[in-house]
Amino acid sequence: MESGGLKVKTLYEITGNYIEAFEKLVVDEETGEIIGYEALEEITDELEGKAENIALYIKDLEAFAKTIRQEEIQLADRRRSYEKKVNGLKNYLSNAMIDVGKDTIETPKTKISFRKSEQTIIEAEDLIPKEYIKEKITRTPDKTAIKNAIKSGQKVDGAYIKTKQNIQIK
Repeated sequence: MESGGLKVKTLYEITGNYIEAFEKLVVDEETGEIIGYEALEEITDELEGKAENIALYIKDLEAFAKTIRQEEIQLADRRRSYEKKVNGLKNYLSNAMIDVGKDTIETPKTKISFRKSEQTIIEAEDLIPKEYIKEKITRTPDKTAIKNAIKSGQKVDGAYIKTKQNIQIK
């Protein structure tokens, strides 16, 4: 990658150089001196610098995502507030029209009328006959219980514990 005439190495390239330099390390059997260590040290500095830059970029992206998440919450709150206002005004208008006995109000800019709809109200679910009840069964493995069982030495068919390396940036 070029940056103003200067070649900037990618993390992939630096990692490859690091592995290559590490594999070239040789111990002088007579003196016990490690030959090639300076090159490895230089690449280590380069690797740490690149890793730091990437980590800082990750932190920036996380902060940006957090700001967006907070904005989503605020927008959802605003939306709910407007929806509540709309429902309140609809009820207000409906009640006024019913009170004066009007089914329709038409002006040059709008037409207001009622539309019939039906809604089933359940007053007591436990009194509803079984043929009108939908059963919903969900099965989900209890990962915590499975993990505890495996850790205590039990074999759980179809499951195992996988150890992961999760990167942490502070």
